[in-house]
Amino acid sequence: MPDGLEILEFSDGQIERRSQNGTVEVSFPDGSVRILESDGIEKWTLPDGTLIQILTNGEKILTLPNGQREIHTNTHKRREYPDGTVKLIYLDGTQETRYSNGRIRLKDKDGNLLMDSCQ
Repeated sequence: MPDGLEILEFSDGQIERRSQNGTVEVSFPDGSVRILESDGIEKWTLPDGTLIQILTNGEKILTLPNGQREIHTNTHKRREYPDGTVKLIYLDGTQETRYSNGRIRLKDKDGNLLMDSCQ
């Protein structure tokens, strides 16, 4: 194409669009779309409305249809709820929950309560 867009269609229904700026967009038969930007950031849109962003530092951000967000880093996973509650799970299995009212709970990897700021 004159604008440098290259479109590849595969027999399985996958369609790949390659832009001149280095962006690659892949549409899958199930409705999933993967965009790989020239700066290395990868974005996915899934049929259920889930959005996934994979950053160049390895962090993964999931935005779920129910309003929750989940962030995966190399040190922990963090789930953010619409009400402001945040739950963190660390590599050793320790769980920390920070409620929107200020309460903080800490559990060990087996689920045993270690600390509760409201007790």
